[in-house]
Amino acid sequence: MAEQKQLTMPVLGMTCANCVATVERSAKKIEGVSEAVVNFGSEKLTVNYDPAVASPQAVIERVEKAGYHVPVATLELPITGMTCANCVSTVERALNKKVPGILEATVNFATEKATVKYIPGAVTRADMVAAIERAGYGVVQVDAEADLVDAEKEAREREIQDQTRKLWVGVIFTLPLFLFSMARDFGLVGHWAHEAWVNYMLWLLATPVQFYTGWDYYVGGFKALRNRSANMDVLVALGSSVAYFYSIFITAGLLGGHVYFETSAAIITLIKIGKLLEVQAKGKTSEAIKALMGLQAKTARVERDGVELDIPTDQVVAGDVVIVRPGEKIPVDGVVISGGSAVDESLLTGESLPVDKKAGDAVIGATLNKQGMLKIEATKVGRETALAQIIRLVEAAQGSKAPIQALADKVSAIFVPVVIVIALLTFAAWWLGGAGFTAALVRMVAVLVIACPCALGLATPTAIVVGMGKGATQGILFKNSAALEKGHALQAIVLDKTGTITKGQPAVTEIIVPEGYPGGMNSELSMVNGQRGKTGDRRPETGDSSSFILHPSAFILRLAASAERGSEHPLGEAVVRAAQEQGLALSEPVGFEAIAGHGIAAEVDGHKILIGNARLMQTQNITLNGLGQKAQQLQNEAKTAMWVAVDGQASAVIGIADTIKEGSKEAIADLKRQGLQVVMMTGDNEATAQAIAAEAGVERVLAEVLPGDKAANVAKLQAEGLVVGMVGDGINDAPALAQADVGIAIGTGADVAMEAAGITLISGDLRGVPKAIGLSRATMRVIKENLFWAFAYNVILIPVAAGALAFFPGLPVYLRELHPIAAAFAMAFSSVTVVGNSLRLRGMKIG
Repeated sequence: MAEQKQLTMPVLGMTCANCVATVERSAKKIEGVSEAVVNFGSEKLTVNYDPAVASPQAVIERVEKAGYHVPVATLELPITGMTCANCVSTVERALNKKVPGILEATVNFATEKATVKYIPGAVTRADMVAAIERAGYGVVQVDAEADLVDAEKEAREREIQDQTRKLWVGVIFTLPLFLFSMARDFGLVGHWAHEAWVNYMLWLLATPVQFYTGWDYYVGGFKALRNRSANMDVLVALGSSVAYFYSIFITAGLLGGHVYFETSAAIITLIKIGKLLEVQAKGKTSEAIKALMGLQAKTARVERDGVELDIPTDQVVAGDVVIVRPGEKIPVDGVVISGGSAVDESLLTGESLPVDKKAGDAVIGATLNKQGMLKIEATKVGRETALAQIIRLVEAAQGSKAPIQALADKVSAIFVPVVIVIALLTFAAWWLGGAGFTAALVRMVAVLVIACPCALGLATPTAIVVGMGKGATQGILFKNSAALEKGHALQAIVLDKTGTITKGQPAVTEIIVPEGYPGGMNSELSMVNGQRGKTGDRRPETGDSSSFILHPSAFILRLAASAERGSEHPLGEAVVRAAQEQGLALSEPVGFEAIAGHGIAAEVDGHKILIGNARLMQTQNITLNGLGQKAQQLQNEAKTAMWVAVDGQASAVIGIADTIKEGSKEAIADLKRQGLQVVMMTGDNEATAQAIAAEAGVERVLAEVLPGDKAANVAKLQAEGLVVGMVGDGINDAPALAQADVGIAIGTGADVAMEAAGITLISGDLRGVPKAIGLSRATMRVIKENLFWAFAYNVILIPVAAGALAFFPGLPVYLRELHPIAAAFAMAFSSVTVVGNSLRLRGMKIG
């Protein structure tokens, strides 16, 4: 199969779902284009194409020919290092062939400048510079604040300014026209108002509105018909033109009756108001992703050859040492090499509390350094940073179509032709039924004007854009719209135990010493989630913890941790970690010996230490000192019992377990409140699994599951008729994530992996799962409300406009005879209502 490339470009001028279908159909006609999808909410076209056959320029030309506009921009790059005409060809080839989003690049050898025509948003200046540098040449760097021209933004602003200007022209002419016409109809002015010349004055007022304010509808309608389709522009142009030209015939004396110039003008002006409000509201739907784009730091302070330099962020390369002072944004992804601080990652992960960072810890670009100075080594820069990946993933997901949108698309495809047929039938029925030519014409115009395909087209994509944007700010990333839609229907959630419910590493939970252990105290020191009891009292003559009058359990912990310093076993590392967290000073072990399958032996501060399992105690003939029952109790609680013998006597049993992560219990409780069945999957034996499940609050357990059998167990749950979500780390659990109806991968914040999972949580906090499901449910609820409104509006009001209520004399006359101006008002605000309802998601509480 030929190599496929993907490109996303803005498309301006779309007014309804039929325009979406036209753009998609036009792009797909190009040879080499395998897929073309338009997101009406964000007004973006995404195409997959074979670069050997198709080109971005061909797509743009086809879209422009269909009557729509793709904004492009031009940038000049000063090139260094060119010595001959061949260098010119090399640079042009590097830009034209290697960088997606560039439409044309030409190099002038005399001025040593490259002129690049590109699609805004599809490529950055840094991408262009990198391509030129890879070709062996340089680019003169500009001021860090000098960004690429946002041609898309400028084009949209120009469009809004143009439409606003046309609207004001419409208001200026329509208002006196409408007021005078109403005053004349209600007899509020003299008989002079019925003179023939007055109709010519009304004609004069209506004409600028019809052919200046409303010209876009004629152009849009013509282009739609040329493409063998029909859109909202066709309906508006038809409805207003019928009223306008009918009135001209009356004014010219070719027909008798009432003129409707105020109707044609009011239709265009009201609909123009509605479209402007819609555009402004649609702009707010993507504010979340725009906020993410604005997080990136503009400059970075790097250390090169011992000198600190402030450079644009896009000039940082992997391996650079970056210095970040308190209060500054971290410019790129990296690893802390010195310093310590608390970093606010809330805008990316959704976690409100700052995260402590020290040497060896990973940091994410665009997060805020709160306290100390950090020196980091850049690991990912430019388009490879977590923030850049998140933005690309969210934009791609927003551009995908949800399955629920399929019905609206099918209806939209035939909507306008069906409305035109209904309008013609309405005219024929009332005229032939004896209502008169004028009355039949008015009802036909009302039908044409009140029909609104826009609301149908906006119902799903606007909610998707807002919902996914809100998710991104909470650290929740959806792979596509289908994942967001499926999430609301979940009935069961399978949680992988290790690393998902638990921390994924063993930790000391308690230290139990025998009754009457030397030190004068009976002791059972509990350690849960790193919060431990008092270690002892410090002697005043020293600050060294080895000079503590230690609690017996802390004394044992210090000896055991000192002995384990030479061990690489995970259980030994857990003991050392516990002692370090207690601030205990450790000694160097002497004569360390690893006893295979049993444990270790060493000498610490003159004491002979044995640490291991019960078999080690038996083979070394160690007296257990009554701790056997305690050890069994620990094992019943799914903990590992580690025996410690000091100088030939069993001195303690240390309980070690993979502890429950902070927030796991709360997350599981939230999932239950959402009505979901929570299932824990683990490779542990049944007793161990049940003990952990009981602590976490999970009732159903799948134990002793081999890694290769996880997907099969998910399939068994699906066979029970359940819609299943699987939560795992996204790598080890990839088959199970793919098997589930919705796979949810828990990330670490620095690695965004969404291949197997439909949803990725940037943070490792399990509480993100109920939030993701809550967001999915809220978004789908809004989509269904939007679709209900869009369908109900048209299903109810089109018959009303056609005169269906005329046979109910008890109803008010404005319902029995719906005026086209009222119809235009209703149509103008129907799509605004849909977009406004979608925007409610921004303030909704999820989870």
